[in-house]
Amino acid sequence: MFAATELNQKNQRTEKLVRLLFILMASLLILPVLIILGTLIYKGGGIISIDFLFTDPTNGMTEGGIFPALLGTIWLVAVALVISVPLGIAAAIYLSEYAPDNWLTRLINLAIINLAGVPSIVHALFGVGAFVVFLEFGTSILSASLTLAIMTLPVVIVSTRESLQAVPHSFREACWNMGATRWQTIRRVVLPNAVSGILTGIILEVSRTAGETAPIMFTGAVFFSPFLPQGIMDQTMAMSLHLFVVSTQVPGVPENLPYGVALVLIGMVLLMNSISIAFRMHLRGKKKW
Repeated sequence: MFAATELNQKNQRTEKLVRLLFILMASLLILPVLIILGTLIYKGGGIISIDFLFTDPTNGMTEGGIFPALLGTIWLVAVALVISVPLGIAAAIYLSEYAPDNWLTRLINLAIINLAGVPSIVHALFGVGAFVVFLEFGTSILSASLTLAIMTLPVVIVSTRESLQAVPHSFREACWNMGATRWQTIRRVVLPNAVSGILTGIILEVSRTAGETAPIMFTGAVFFSPFLPQGIMDQTMAMSLHLFVVSTQVPGVPENLPYGVALVLIGMVLLMNSISIAFRMHLRGKKKW
């Protein structure tokens, strides 16, 4: 009695074609990632061991492990996060909740967008001039982390601002009607409901910070160091630079060594991102809207 009309059948065929197209596009995005991971696991998985992770490079970095570079990367990422996350969140709160819509605000937004498009090598030269020379921090973890923080700051600002603006305005109005101040509303209502989106920006920052080479090459990372960093004013090795060195600068490196370093680097990024994503999903599950 209720047989599909010719128009309904045509719409169903169109729906199937569109769904198939989207599945194909998603597969094309995922396939290169799977190929890269498969290649790294196939060529570098055999070298991964406890000794590889927790020993120093030996014999001109053709043997041994990657512990100094692994620890140095953790230093760089942690210090960069400590610097950029509070600053980025504060800037986003001002732009979203306090700043009026005028030419100055629009100029600031334009500067943030342009800062996100600056090449990393330009950030490296800025870090050398601003932190290494002018502020006299020298080539150190602090200089490198400050450079990385400046480079990734737009990601935190934009993601935080979008998350704050996604919180319904009625939440703010309800708090104001109860006598809460603007800051009390932001601190108790807006930020808790926006934290899952803020974590998205932090996830992106971790991924980019851990994989950058040019900004740290000139500001704090070294070719090789026999000593582990004891503080933020020390120099350090880093995974991304170490991968570049063993791949292009050191003769006689075993074929599986660069692949092993790359596998550990991407595994470390995936681990950090997975923890952040799990925490974000937990927070999203508590939302009431």
